[in-house]
Amino acid sequence: MTPELLRVYLVTDPDMPGDLGLVGTCRKAMEAGVRIVQLRDKKASTGSLMETAEELLKATRESSALLLVNDRVDVAMAAGADGVHLGQDDMPVADARRLLGPEAVIGVSVRTPEEAELARSEGADYLAANLVFPTDTKTDIPSPLGLEGVARLRQSTRLPLVAIGGIDHRNAADVVRAGADGVAVVSAIMASDQPRRAAARLLAAVEGAVGD
Repeated sequence: MTPELLRVYLVTDPDMPGDLGLVGTCRKAMEAGVRIVQLRDKKASTGSLMETAEELLKATRESSALLLVNDRVDVAMAAGADGVHLGQDDMPVADARRLLGPEAVIGVSVRTPEEAELARSEGADYLAANLVFPTDTKTDIPSPLGLEGVARLRQSTRLPLVAIGGIDHRNAADVVRAGADGVAVVSAIMASDQPRRAAARLLAAVEGAVGD
């Protein structure tokens, strides 16, 4: 995993896309340069999630992008995805690594330097600063980290760091300047009626802030 792959990281939502559908929206984002797509659907059945994973895997392969599955190590393995993204209540990183093997990409959502260090020690490839700003897509976390929280996490680890939560093209540069290597977004792309344009604007904002 390299910081460059994390510049704009797309997390899916099954209910947001319009006429393009979930896979079509992701295709447009990848046309603009998105190189990681995380399949996230907390409500789908295993069978439905597998079908979507297989469709998305075809699309990501065509765009030389990576497909990660949120939480579900079993679905990632069965679909042949590139890896998983885990929360603090999901399977431990060390166990996921044993199941998925050394080549799989494993990311972990963290909020504290202690969580970041544990994830690193267990074999995580990258970290996600979880909930930078308030957002309707993450209602189970009581308080946002803010830019200060991103900076604390950046100071605590050398692993690639992406930030998620309430981020769009207007604040993405600030998040990167705080220490993130990139931004993870849901609604900023998934809910857009022009997902290619939305992804391009995000990429431009992030790339402009890298190295500031």
